Amino acid sequence: MKIALVSPYDYFYPGGVNKHISHLAIHFRSMGHDAKIIAACSDENAEVPAHVIKITSSVIPLPISGTVARITLSPRVYRRIKKILIHEEFDIIHLHEPMTPVLPLTVLRHAPVTPQSAIIGTFHAYRESNPGYDYGKPILERCFRRLDGRIAVSEAARNYVNSYYPGEYVVIPNGIDLRQFGPHVTPLPWRNEDQPTILFVGRLEPRKGFKYLLHAFPYVRQAIPNARLIVVGAYSHEDKEPYVIWARRHNVHGVRFVGPVSEEELPHYYRSCDVFCAPSTGFESFGIVLLEAMASGVPIVASDITGYREVLHHGEEGLLVEPENEQALAQALISLLQDPDRRRQMGYKGQIRAAAYSWDKVSRRVLHFYEEVRKRKLAHNEAESESRNNLLLSRLFS
Repeated sequence: MKIALVSPYDYFYPGGVNKHISHLAIHFRSMGHDAKIIAACSDENAEVPAHVIKITSSVIPLPISGTVARITLSPRVYRRIKKILIHEEFDIIHLHEPMTPVLPLTVLRHAPVTPQSAIIGTFHAYRESNPGYDYGKPILERCFRRLDGRIAVSEAARNYVNSYYPGEYVVIPNGIDLRQFGPHVTPLPWRNEDQPTILFVGRLEPRKGFKYLLHAFPYVRQAIPNARLIVVGAYSHEDKEPYVIWARRHNVHGVRFVGPVSEEELPHYYRSCDVFCAPSTGFESFGIVLLEAMASGVPIVASDITGYREVLHHGEEGLLVEPENEQALAQALISLLQDPDRRRQMGYKGQIRAAAYSWDKVSRRVLHFYEEVRKRKLAHNEAESESRNNLLLSRLFS
């Protein structure tokens, strides 16, 4: 099949949706399909992979629900998309976050120029509310009806989008690359130091809840004086500065801000920690970082929020605690850091659970859904064509 994977976000900026799209493309291509990614690419000097169609370099950051979405609003996208769809003649056009302006909506606007294409939408997000969905619903509903098939990455994501746009959704989760994350990965040299280590991975956005982990860490240090906290993520010097100042003012030691690391380096950080912590406050539909930690055999302490509960079973692969509760967070971290046997048991259970989310399995489920939807659309098109022909014949002979 010829497949287009459309990202609403800047492809050169790290994020869960782009990672999801990239892994699907890799696995589809390894299975012999012609999979291409259509996206904005802001870095004009960076080399664009051969299978990526750069639609524009114009990207702007927009704050949405505690995060910053880097999307394109360029009017030049309109004509370019139409030409690409006509020229490529895709069998499948797979839009990720299809109601996001402007790229996915432009593809949906031009859907009639490629009637042979089955159009799929995957909904990744989970939020308490969405003003854009509220105010744009009359227009967005017309676009929504052009989707031939709909995927949600979790029950939380499905319930959220279904409250705005009721319909039939299939749940196909995010995946994990078991070749990249796993017990075969070597720890970093400092893993041999006798220091119980907590790892945080993510941006330092309010919704990621790092503030609560940092405030919990002094309690951890009181119980375990040599504990340390490693902070990895795509954050800037300005992002971390308030936290560095707070730690200094409160005489909190043992916190190391690493910053961004490469995709190749990241698995080594997971394999070098004793506990992984995800203290997000909400707006998480799934939690890819939980899968990365599980695959690495690391027990988890995470907030008890909707998206995380679908991935992590409390008391099995880790512990779920009340969001925004630094004392509960500290108690959970201390209990695991002081119990190596329990950590090993949870790490082993995590590896078993992560295996069910391998990208190989997830991509095959997505392909199977493609085939179902495409077969249904082709049958629909044939029925419509036959109906038009019958109507024409009846007019000719009436």
